[in-house]
Amino acid sequence: MTQPLKDILVLDFSTLLPGPMATLMLSEAGAEVIKFERPGTGEDARLTAPKIDGESIGFAVLNHGKRSVAIDLKSKDAMDVLRPLLEKADVLVEQFRPGVMDRLGLGYDTVREINPGLIYCSITGYGQTGPKAAVAGHDLNYVGDAGILSLSRGPDDDPTMPFGLIADIGGGTYPAVVNILLALIARQASGRGTHLDIAMSEGAFAFAYWAHAEGVISGQETRNASGRLTGGLARYRLYTAADGRQIAVGALEEKFWQAFCDVIGQPQDLRDDWSDPIACAAEVARRLGDQPSTHWEPLLAAADCCCSVVKTPDEAAADPHFTARGVFERQLNISGRKVPALPLPIVPAFRSPAGSAGRAAALGEDNARYGAPGPETE
Repeated sequence: MTQPLKDILVLDFSTLLPGPMATLMLSEAGAEVIKFERPGTGEDARLTAPKIDGESIGFAVLNHGKRSVAIDLKSKDAMDVLRPLLEKADVLVEQFRPGVMDRLGLGYDTVREINPGLIYCSITGYGQTGPKAAVAGHDLNYVGDAGILSLSRGPDDDPTMPFGLIADIGGGTYPAVVNILLALIARQASGRGTHLDIAMSEGAFAFAYWAHAEGVISGQETRNASGRLTGGLARYRLYTAADGRQIAVGALEEKFWQAFCDVIGQPQDLRDDWSDPIACAAEVARRLGDQPSTHWEPLLAAADCCCSVVKTPDEAAADPHFTARGVFERQLNISGRKVPALPLPIVPAFRSPAGSAGRAAALGEDNARYGAPGPETE
């Protein structure tokens, strides 16, 4: 099958995570992505550990398959290199604070005069407008401002650190990709491009949809362990087995809950976790804590009750189920070593062949291809 983004040209001015992951997804679907970096060191992600023979693993995971052009965007000659690419590009992705691209002569109003059909995607923490548009921040700030951190509290009732970069990926990367694809479809009818204003803090709100429904709309108090999906019920929470491994109990439906209770021997008078969730959960915790996870895992699997032992990332990568589906089949070349590429939510039919993940280009490797001075002369 022909890749859906074949012949689409993407100019990538983004750094670190949200933009690079978005352009990686576009690249995996067939787009040609040109990544622009500052001369000398390139973007900061190239410097991050861990590394293989001096090459950053994190950078390679997000930037393989892209072309690299090292260019000083403040140089008086920068537009000589960029203008021919801007004229034919389909998508531009940038991640600077509002106003920076304007000062570089690359703002949307300027660029659309060069190419009216260009889809210009700006990813920022708080958007292009509003009182906080120019405020600096990172993922932790964005999920804090979106109210998500207050919903994730530990035993001491203090907010806990998120397991991953929710706003960067869920509020930045995914909305950027979705809206770029929507804009490409809209352009087929209108012939015009558009400016996509992606605010990571706003994109994070969807992850707390239940808090929106129960708190913002209905006026109820919302916090961790208060709702049925956040630990408020014994049937949907984490427990610790005797060997210290966690067991994810997700037995929401009554038939699954009763099957789970039968496996662990939960007394009938402590199965109504709607009426007395605290006592019910305490008994479940006591029973699961009496045996190691190796005891419970086969029993819970046989009962088919939506309960499972929590895996480490290494265990997940070796899971026979994911192996059978080829999730980690794609190989990435980092300094000559083959390693699993990052699984992306693109169906195999639309992605590049599994053996073509390739490598991350060296800084400025493609300067000559696009008429840019060699990185050593910058």
